[in-house]
Amino acid sequence: MAHRDHLLAAAHGALAAATLVACVLAEAAVLALRRGDGAAGMLCYYLVPVSAMLLLYRSRRRAAAARVGLVDFACLRPPPRLRIPVAGLLEHFKLIGCFDDGSVEFMTKVIEASGMGNETYFPPSLHHIPPAATHGEAIREAHMLFFPALDDLFAKTGVPPSSVGAVVVNCSGFCAAPSLSAIIANRYGMPSDVRTCNLSGMGCAAGAIGVDVAAGLLRAHAAMSYAVVVSAEIVTVGWYSGKDQSKLLLNCYFRTGCSAALVTTKRGGGGVKYRLVSVTRTNQTANDRSYRSGYRDEDDEGITGFTLGHGVGRMVSELLRAHLLTLSLSILPWREKLRYVAALLRHRRHDKKAGSGGGIPMPDFRAAAEHFCLPSSGRPMIWRLGQGLGLGEGEMEAALMAFHRFGNQSAASLWYQLAYMEAKGRVRRGDTVWQLAVGSGLKANSLVWERVADDDHFATERHGRTTLGPWADCIHKYPVTEG
Repeated sequence: MAHRDHLLAAAHGALAAATLVACVLAEAAVLALRRGDGAAGMLCYYLVPVSAMLLLYRSRRRAAAARVGLVDFACLRPPPRLRIPVAGLLEHFKLIGCFDDGSVEFMTKVIEASGMGNETYFPPSLHHIPPAATHGEAIREAHMLFFPALDDLFAKTGVPPSSVGAVVVNCSGFCAAPSLSAIIANRYGMPSDVRTCNLSGMGCAAGAIGVDVAAGLLRAHAAMSYAVVVSAEIVTVGWYSGKDQSKLLLNCYFRTGCSAALVTTKRGGGGVKYRLVSVTRTNQTANDRSYRSGYRDEDDEGITGFTLGHGVGRMVSELLRAHLLTLSLSILPWREKLRYVAALLRHRRHDKKAGSGGGIPMPDFRAAAEHFCLPSSGRPMIWRLGQGLGLGEGEMEAALMAFHRFGNQSAASLWYQLAYMEAKGRVRRGDTVWQLAVGSGLKANSLVWERVADDDHFATERHGRTTLGPWADCIHKYPVTEG
């Protein structure tokens, strides 16, 4: 079993070499048999098999790209003992002694306006007074996040850890040695040739990048069947204990959570739940203002925290305009593309006549996707982004409710939103799901999935595991209405 992948790769290589030899012999036979047909005839007979070879190669490449699919995913529901109600959190801020009255007041206003509920979670280290933001606590938090989520994933899919060829871990603020992906490979006794990758500093956009990296590894290694993408944020080391208000927002929004997704290029596709339709990535890191929109540094007292720079909202808007233009070309149906072009032309004619600018029209992305997973940045930002995309309250519901129940879990938030829609029984076969993420840099990434598995919204269990995921005990309470 340890050499299975190498033997498969060798067999594929031998088959490719045999095919090449057969094609060369066929070319030689054509030239030998058609020597008397003249130059034009020889060229015709020569080009036919060559063209067939090129078309076959192109079709195989497209088929390989189209075969990337999502087998299933799992999201961690932390234990109840780690719950941190809003009132308890605000009292915690006052008791730990590192914040002044102005900082506590600022965080109170942000949290109360954010739309966050009373059942989010902090890691054990931040329940202490004072918080125990140590390396050892961060490692323990990683174990607490990764292992239950992966156990659930392997149980739901029936795929053993020994069949996984690559592990991609997204965690922005914490880099361990050995790496976080090595911790997972060691825990599950994965093969010695497993590819392990760590993504750090990518922010909330890392989940989509991780899927893209995993898909690239699967395409590059024909013998590799499965890759795991783990997304989490180690909140222990992201905690800021200073007084700089530009660094306090992470304390307000970020909470404990973890997701694990299993992607594959295995032929047959009988066990695939979603097909990867499109991956679109846009970054503006070459722009200094964009680059400095969010960064980790020390304050005047030497305390490290993550700073949101001035004008970050404007830079995100510019980034999304560029990203959505690229994305729309690949996912919008032709009918909507033509309608959008006509709307742009009318807008420009009107501007020339009126001599003043107006709101630039946007394509209707609801023509390309039925379900939307949005950046989990609090109720005001979710509403602003959703309205900018032309979405209604129904399309924004998953993002709003996931933030209310779990807070911002960085790259894992998109998967909690998809779990919400599945728990509600809304994602049916043939439906398209768009996951949009924005991260530091700045960068915007989109994954577009098509549901290919049969509808199972009436089933509450699969492979002995609940299909309701982290929403199993509370989905009946949602959606909630905030006053």
